[in-house]
Amino acid sequence: MARENLNDLQGFVTVARERSFTRAAAQLGVSQSALSHTVRGLEERLGVRLLTRTTRSVSMTEAGERLYDTVAPRMQDIEAELVAIAEYRDHPAGTIRITTAEHAANTLVWPRLSAVLPRYPDLKLELTVDYGLADIVAQRYDIGIRLGGKVARDMIAVPISGPQRMAIVASPAYFTRHVAPVTPGDLAAHDCIGLRLPTHGGLMVWDLHKDGEDVNVRVAGQWTFNGSSAILRAALVGAGLAYLPEDMVLEHLAAGQLQRVMADWCDVFDGYYAYYPSRRQSSSAMRVVIDALRYR
Repeated sequence: MARENLNDLQGFVTVARERSFTRAAAQLGVSQSALSHTVRGLEERLGVRLLTRTTRSVSMTEAGERLYDTVAPRMQDIEAELVAIAEYRDHPAGTIRITTAEHAANTLVWPRLSAVLPRYPDLKLELTVDYGLADIVAQRYDIGIRLGGKVARDMIAVPISGPQRMAIVASPAYFTRHVAPVTPGDLAAHDCIGLRLPTHGGLMVWDLHKDGEDVNVRVAGQWTFNGSSAILRAALVGAGLAYLPEDMVLEHLAAGQLQRVMADWCDVFDGYYAYYPSRRQSSSAMRVVIDALRYR
């Protein structure tokens, strides 16, 4: 189809979406009669009726529905790319929405982007802490941040951290009342602080590994939270054993406020990735954010 007929396709898509020539013409800034002529010309060139018109409504024929389902998403992508390309003229601007777990928000996103944002006063960030593995397309996030093994295959994924490791810790006061665990089986006799995950409402399993053996432990205890910072606070005052990212507890271990156990059962695993749909990579605002987060 000739290039000049892209406008005709846009006219058809708008009418089909709005189910009205009047509303579609207002959106496109053309007269209703001109839009009707455009769509009729498209139908004549294709040799098939796309829309059924009555005095009260407009609906798609079977052929129209097929064309709409094929063309509409591509027209949206074209519009998004044109908006992104236009940003090259000026500077990064707009709002970038990010969803991430609390640990990555505190240790990666905040320190890196807070240092960059002052250089771009028209760039805004909306950061949502979420353990639910949100569908970033359906929920209209620009970027998701998750551990490597949890990134959908159809996304572009950029590493933003090195390998991670968990740590099982408790306060010295806790160990005055309990014998330190040595094996996963010992955890059943301990007060383990739980993390409630939004996904299916379950508690996070403690994934342990040693000498080729993988053990998934479902722990129990008096306290359950929905964020890692609260778990750390509880562990510091002796509420129980905590299972936390290693870099969250290193300073407390060095200060003697926490003691580590079962370190030989806590293996390294893939670090964090920022991921996003491929069509968003042309945005200059996205490039600024991704470049700031990228692991070096």
